[in-house]
Amino acid sequence: MTSTNKRKRAVLAVWLPLLVCILTGCDTKEYTFTYDPNSAISSFQVTESMTAQQADLFAEDLCVAAGDVTEGTTVQLEEEGYGGLFDVNKHDVVYAKGIHEKLYPASITKVLTALVALKHGDPEDIITVSAASAGITESGATLCGLKTGDTLTLDQALHALLIYSANDAGIAIAEHIGGSVEGFAEMMNEEAAALGATRSHFANPHGLHDEDHYVTVYDLYLIFQEAMKYELFTEIISMESYTTTYNDRNGEPKTFDFKTTNQFLQGAYAAPENITVIGGKTGTTSAAKSCLILLSKDASGNPYISVILHASERAVLYEEMTGLLSEIDAH
Repeated sequence: MTSTNKRKRAVLAVWLPLLVCILTGCDTKEYTFTYDPNSAISSFQVTESMTAQQADLFAEDLCVAAGDVTEGTTVQLEEEGYGGLFDVNKHDVVYAKGIHEKLYPASITKVLTALVALKHGDPEDIITVSAASAGITESGATLCGLKTGDTLTLDQALHALLIYSANDAGIAIAEHIGGSVEGFAEMMNEEAAALGATRSHFANPHGLHDEDHYVTVYDLYLIFQEAMKYELFTEIISMESYTTTYNDRNGEPKTFDFKTTNQFLQGAYAAPENITVIGGKTGTTSAAKSCLILLSKDASGNPYISVILHASERAVLYEEMTGLLSEIDAH
C-alpha cells in the first residue's frame, strides 16, 4: 500500500467519527460504519461535511466535486449522458454531469481488473486457462479465443484485456489472482472501497451485465488515477495493436494479433488541436450503452482523465468526448 493511501485511510478513520458527531449531536451513543455500496460514505461526501482545511488534507491528491460542474463550459451531453473531466495535476474538476449517479460500466470495469491484477500479481506469472475462462457464451461478448489448458503470462492476458477487451482474458486473470471470479470480485470491491470509490460495486472482472455491478463517473476517475501509477497499465492502454505468441495445452504455439478498440488511437476520430489522447478503455453493452474513459495531455504535457457513460451510440460517444476534451484548452 502506498503512503498516500495509508494517509487517506488514516484521515478517513479520524474524520468519520467526527462527521457522525456533527450529525448526531455528539451524545454518548457509539456508532459504527459498515460497508454498504448503496449507502456507504464516499470521499466526496465526507469532504462536503469537513472544513476547507480538513477537506484539503483528505483530498490533497484528488479532484473533488459533490455535484455538477458545468458553468463556463460548452460541453453538451445527451439528456441521459453522464461525464466528467478531471485535471490530474491541479486536482480540479473541469466538468461534471451526474458524476455520482450509479450506472453500468460495461468493459470499463477492466481498468479495476487490471489494477487489482497489477497490485497482487507479477506480469511474468503463468496463467493456465480453465474451462470457465474458455466457456463464456454470452451473445456479443468479446473473446480472444482462449481454450482450456492454454498457458500465457499475466502480461499477455492484461494486453488482451485492455487492448482487445477480451472477456475470457478477464476470467483467466480473475481466477489466477483471486482463486475464483467471486474471490476476485471481493478483491475488486476492497480496492474500490480503499480508494473512496464506495458508490460502486463489482460482481465480475469483465463488465458483462449484472444488476449488482455498477459504478459512478467519479469512482471511475478514482480507480483510473490509481491504475495510472503502474507504468505497464499506461503503456498497454496507449497501444494501437498487439501481437504475441502463447501456448496451447500441448505446448504448441498460438498467436494473439489484434487492434485497440479505442477509436481515437485507431484514427477514426481526432482529438482537438493541442490535445493528445494517450489511451484509455472502451465499454459497450445494451444496458450500459457506449462508454469511454481516457487519459489525455495538453500541449504542456499535463494529464487529464475524461469519462463519458451511457452515450446512446458510439458515434455520439466520440463526438461528445471530443467536445469534452476541447474544454482542456479553455481551462
